Amino acid sequence: MREARTSHGTFYLYFANKEDLLAALAAECAVELRALTEHLPEDLGGPEGEEALAAFVAAFLTTYRTYAGVIRAWMEGHVVDAATNRLGVRTFTHIADRLERRLPRGVRGQARRAQAAALMALLERSAYALVSRHLAGTDEAATTLARLVHRGFFAPVG
Repeated sequence: MREARTSHGTFYLYFANKEDLLAALAAECAVELRALTEHLPEDLGGPEGEEALAAFVAAFLTTYRTYAGVIRAWMEGHVVDAATNRLGVRTFTHIADRLERRLPRGVRGQARRAQAAALMALLERSAYALVSRHLAGTDEAATTLARLVHRGFFAPVG
């Protein structure tokens, strides 16, 4: 309430408790995170793919910074409400599925799922590190992470 510069009375006018606030913020966060992958091209391998990934990563970092408390609660298992917890799982699964569909075709089955899981872990943990060190707003951080993701997961081998 101090951060929002509001009184306890105003807070309880809109939310029953902290869990209610978390659920509302989680719903907003989920909508924003899910929207991030909607404009990614199918082929992320070429220069246009790298540019699209750079925009995606920059938006992911911005959203992560905005909702860092919500995302940390999801990732660290601090969400008591089962529906809010499931929303976090479904949201990050949505992103992983969209990115997995765009991985090069050479890898299949469980290896492909493992690549998608590694990609999501890289994105989320990198965002956490950048946000917690107040580096997530820098263009260099987003560009470096996007380049790493592109070269490590999407660029043609050879």
